[in-house]
Parts: sequence; C-alpha cells; structure tokens
Amino acid sequence: MPKVILKQDNLNELNANYVQHALLRPVLLNSVPKCGTHLIKNIFRMFVPVSQQYHKAFIQLPILKNNLSAFNQQIPHLSWGHLLFSDESAIALQDVKHIIVVRDPYDWVLARARFFLSDSFQGSMEHLKNGRVSITEILNMMIFGVYQKAPTLQEIYTHNAIAWLGTGIKLVRYEDIVKNLKNIDKNEAEIFFTDLLSVLGFDELPADWRARVLTGADRKQSGTFRENLSGSVIDLPETLPDMQKQLVEYAAPGLRSLLGYY
Repeated sequence: MPKVILKQDNLNELNANYVQHALLRPVLLNSVPKCGTHLIKNIFRMFVPVSQQYHKAFIQLPILKNNLSAFNQQIPHLSWGHLLFSDESAIALQDVKHIIVVRDPYDWVLARARFFLSDSFQGSMEHLKNGRVSITEILNMMIFGVYQKAPTLQEIYTHNAIAWLGTGIKLVRYEDIVKNLKNIDKNEAEIFFTDLLSVLGFDELPADWRARVLTGADRKQSGTFRENLSGSVIDLPETLPDMQKQLVEYAAPGLRSLLGYY
C-alpha cells in the first residue's frame, strides 16, 4: 500500500480561539484526490467543535463499514475522505450533507504528478523520481494511468465525482475556493462562503468568519500544499502543455465542461 507522509497541523488548538456551535447533521467533505481536500477540510474545521470532527479515519470505500459512525444522525460529525460512488456509499450517505470537491483536470494532472514525485508519497511510483523518464511522459502517465499501478484520470474523476452528480451532492470547484480566498474582503467572497458553509446549518456566518477561513486556509497547515511536500520534486511546468491538454480531452471527452470548466 502507498504511504503518504504529512506534517502535522495545530488546527485543533486554534479551533478553541472561536466560539463553536454544535453540528446538527453529519457532513462529508468528499473529493477527487489532489483537488484541495486539505484546504476545504481545514477551513471547515474552524467552524465545527473538535469533538464533532471525525479524526478516526480518512474515509474511503475499503474502510467504509468500519467508519459508519461518522454518518450517525444522532451523533453528527464532520468527516472527510475520497469515497467512491457505490451502492454501499449511497446507502451510508442517506441524509448526510455531502460536498464533492473537484479541480480543473488540466491543473489536476500537474498536481497529481507533483505529489507522486515528492518524497511525501512513497509507493509504486518511486522509479519515476530518478529522471529516467521525461516530464511529458510522466504527465501522460497521470492522464492515462500506469498499468496495474495507478488508475487513469477518467477512472478517478468518474468514480470520485461524476457518478455522484445529480444525487443531491454540492459540487465545489477548488479554483472557486482559491479565488474567493484571494478576495476575502469582497462581497462576492462572503456570498461564496455563506453558500459553501451553509451545509453546516448556519442561518448566517459568524461575525469572525473571515478570520476562521483564513486560519484554516493557512498554507502552513496543509501537509499536501505544494510548498510543504517533502523532498526535491522534479521541475514541472506551471501550466499543462497544449499537447497534454488535447490528451485530456481525448482521454475524458466532455469532462471539463460537465464540471463547469470552459
């Protein structure tokens, strides 16, 4: 099994700086891997009592049965994970507030490559870190997968996001979170975060909502943020090359537009 090495945060301690109100319904922050999972999780953690945050596990399908207590209506929790669409998942999430976080597939290819090539990820991709394959070959592997080692872009997006559409989930784009963080003082940001955090049952945001959001969004608190990945990472381009963009469209036609990317 792959091993992920992440730095610890102190958000549980910082949570005590704010007045918290009990969560009344279970909430799951679900996401496509490498789409800002830790960013949205850390923001939400500043609005929910630590005692109602489900830190026992990062919820995924293989361990779902052992973590059904996260979705208990009588003892609601805020939980997070990469929970694939399945019959078991659908049954477990009845009456659970469910957010799906996605990212522009073009940028996702780069983010996935950056993570796999870092020392924070230890698994079946170690042989790619020694420079024996080109950067464009690595990017193509992120798109088309690696036989018996890593799934394709289409498979990941299909089972982690697309199959959930139309089932009552709340779709959130990573880029929208980042945009509104950068413009936190604008009215548009207040509208965005009011809507985003509405799943927690707020009639209106706490007066100190901006401070809470910025505390949770602090890059130093995210073990998977680009600057916090351990070890040296092979230099990757800032934007996906045009050929690889075309390959994304070939590998998953219609995916970007379905998710609202144009």
